Amino acid sequence: MRIFPHSARPCVLAATLFAVSLVTSTPVLAEPGLVQGQQGDTEAQKKGDEPDKLDTENLFGFTEGTDVGKKGEQEILVDTIGRFSKRRAGPGLSGYAAAQPIISYQYDPTDNFSIEPGLWFDAWDSRNVTGVPDKSFGTFNGGSLELKYQFFKRTDQQPFSFALQAEPQYARITPIEGQGADVFSVETRLIADARLVPDRLWAGINLIYDPQVSRLKGSGEVDRSSTLSVSGTLMTKVAGDLFLGPEVRYMRAYEGAFLNRFDGHAVFVGPVLHYQVMEKGFLTLAYSTQVFGHDRDPDFSDRALNLNQFSRHNLRVRFGIEF
Repeated sequence: MRIFPHSARPCVLAATLFAVSLVTSTPVLAEPGLVQGQQGDTEAQKKGDEPDKLDTENLFGFTEGTDVGKKGEQEILVDTIGRFSKRRAGPGLSGYAAAQPIISYQYDPTDNFSIEPGLWFDAWDSRNVTGVPDKSFGTFNGGSLELKYQFFKRTDQQPFSFALQAEPQYARITPIEGQGADVFSVETRLIADARLVPDRLWAGINLIYDPQVSRLKGSGEVDRSSTLSVSGTLMTKVAGDLFLGPEVRYMRAYEGAFLNRFDGHAVFVGPVLHYQVMEKGFLTLAYSTQVFGHDRDPDFSDRALNLNQFSRHNLRVRFGIEF
């Protein structure tokens, strides 16, 4: 066995440590690059999972969006739907205008669920209209409770979303004739929307089922009806906070609360404007006019439009502030 002299032992020890350090340093030097790559992938994945910054809830006019606010957010809304023009009953001047302002408060207990109670009011003016008494009035009309659940948020990797909305309603006035009654309904919507072009184009579609039971005051007569509707819209950003787009609605009216007997249908088309007035405030305007319709009533089956179950023109004005 060869024995190193005492003076050479430190040199051998140093050489050995140097060799060990070279072997072990190679993977250590490669590891930071691997970690950086993993961090980059993680950051990209997190960025792709970030929710869409645009809130579609009030973007689409008569069509609802899927979004709800973040947990703890609140919102005050003033929503007015106007209906104008129905079939004239006889010679002479004729007019029909009904407006339903709704004041509501929305609270989001979670990131995917919202609760929105609302108070309804009604303003009415009709004269010489088929099936509608001549009257003019304004009154408190009832209330509603909107419950909405969004299944998941839109992201870069998943640019679409779905939601389910149910809104039990009580009204004191029938929606078409304007007669005193106890009116119960539950409007239910299956909602879907998608971001088609990033920061430029959004689409929304609703399937709506609205059963209604009315008990007329005085006579006690009970009327049951229902409506099945599909609405869809495209909204594009034309400026920083201004959005415009077309909207189409197809509506079917039935006798009976469970779509029992088909009464007629109508198609509505019109524009939608949405403007972000401030960071936490918005204004949405939507107008639609009936372009096609058919009424199964023999007295009106030969007419081009359905002005028995539906009006000729609709207007919606919605304003809200978040806090």
